[in-house]
Amino acid sequence: MSTISVREFSYNPSAVFARVEKGEAVQVTRHGNVIAILLPGSGPVARYSDLVAQGKIRLKGATTSDLDRLPRYDLPPDAPDPVLSLLAEREEDDR
Repeated sequence: MSTISVREFSYNPSAVFARVEKGEAVQVTRHGNVIAILLPGSGPVARYSDLVAQGKIRLKGATTSDLDRLPRYDLPPDAPDPVLSLLAEREEDDR
């Protein structure tokens, strides 16, 4: 995931959005603090955008080309979401 400042973003937001459309996740910072994370709206990264927005997971090196190299497993339609199952287990461990 790349990082840019609010100032850099304000100079050319169209270029930043073009990077995101190509599958890159971009953090926007102000005074060194992350204030926004721009994620692609479709493709492999989109599945995790809600979890990133909630701060439950962090993406590192998250481009579609990185995710495309991961193995994919077909699950039955009635199977629980494995990401939500993992997060539930983490919450139980934190208690």
